Amino acid sequence: MAKILIIDATGLSLDFALRCQAFGHKVKVFVRQNKDGSRSDVGNGLVERVPHWEDHMNWADLIFCTDNVFYIHALERYRDKGYPIFGPSIDTNRWEQDRQHGAKVMERAGIDVIPSQEFSNYDDAIKLVMETNKRYVSKPLGDGNKALSYVSKTPADMVYMLQKWKKSDAYKGEFILQEFHGGIEIAIGGWFGPNGFSKHWCINHEYKKLLAGDLGVSTGEEGTIVYYTQESLLADKVLKPLEDYLAALGYTGYIDVNSIINEKSGDVWPLEFTMRPGWPLFTIQQALHRGDPAGWMLDLLDGKDTLKVSKDIACGVVVTMPDYPYDTISKKDNSGYPLFDLTMDDATDAVHLQEVQWGKAPAMVEGEVKLDKEQFVTAGSYVCVVTGTGKTVEDATEDCYDTIKKKIKIPNSIGYRVDIGHKLEKELPILNELGYSDKKFC
Repeated sequence: MAKILIIDATGLSLDFALRCQAFGHKVKVFVRQNKDGSRSDVGNGLVERVPHWEDHMNWADLIFCTDNVFYIHALERYRDKGYPIFGPSIDTNRWEQDRQHGAKVMERAGIDVIPSQEFSNYDDAIKLVMETNKRYVSKPLGDGNKALSYVSKTPADMVYMLQKWKKSDAYKGEFILQEFHGGIEIAIGGWFGPNGFSKHWCINHEYKKLLAGDLGVSTGEEGTIVYYTQESLLADKVLKPLEDYLAALGYTGYIDVNSIINEKSGDVWPLEFTMRPGWPLFTIQQALHRGDPAGWMLDLLDGKDTLKVSKDIACGVVVTMPDYPYDTISKKDNSGYPLFDLTMDDATDAVHLQEVQWGKAPAMVEGEVKLDKEQFVTAGSYVCVVTGTGKTVEDATEDCYDTIKKKIKIPNSIGYRVDIGHKLEKELPILNELGYSDKKFC
């Protein structure tokens, strides 16, 4: 069994840690402190928490990094020395964080990209929209606020939002305006090692808005439909051309390209890179991975592709509590809510714990209230991800939502989208006809 060090900048690695422990691996987890400077409680009583990740680098057989913003520079000197780091590097991080650079990488690889322009002030951006009278999408460069990623409905809509952000001084960094291209959004990802890509390509359909019907603020990912395939037209177009570039940079980890497919022509317009595990995508992928949850990562570092996956479709749904996604209250205020009746078997099956710890809270035991029963309790507002699997999208979503109804019992106003997968009833037949999918909705 391996010794695994998880460097967790986002506090979302608990599910992976628990699965590795259940398989017999030794796991140590470093979790970055909360925004208010307090110590994160994620994983307390469930995994070995360490206060400083650097103290354990020589101990680890595998070093898994959850993020490509924090600690990326400090880790680079270890990567240069050959430490077994599975995750992003400074060079590949730039592909994601600097969207203009990422677009240039694609262009050099022969991949067509949507024209975009970079700005550092709102007035210049407003001037462009006024002059071109086109519909645009705005995106912050770097690790900017996802709420500032905006798809306008008209040029006037875009101008209004730019004026609003200017007035409130919402974002001081650089941002881009990208010409709007309509179509079906779909992402393709792959695991990359010294000998190239794994044979398994991961197709995913994300739902990025907070509310059903794609309403509300953008949170990054509220739920996703995920499946693996060994033949992918989309991978042929937007991932395989990048293989030599990734190999030259010595990358080992996950790469994902989100794209728009023109519904009539089948043309592909790549939107952006994700050069790290996706969240909750990585968690949902666990529902399809078979066998040792970490062994294949160690093998990939050695240039061997031993990942085993299910042929099923997975549906994943994020379950949260107030005041997610705004985080105006502290993690402590969201801590201690019991996840009634949830067992460890549940937590290494279809319920994937996120901001959770082991604690005491009232519970019903043999028909009576026990005041201090040891059980899973929350450690923040991003509580868990629930997954379901099936041969069709409909089967997977039914399995997922059935588990939510049966297993998720929290004394607070939990929230989750109730329509994950629904839009694929219309989109999958089109993608199948164009050659980008072979899955069925029902």
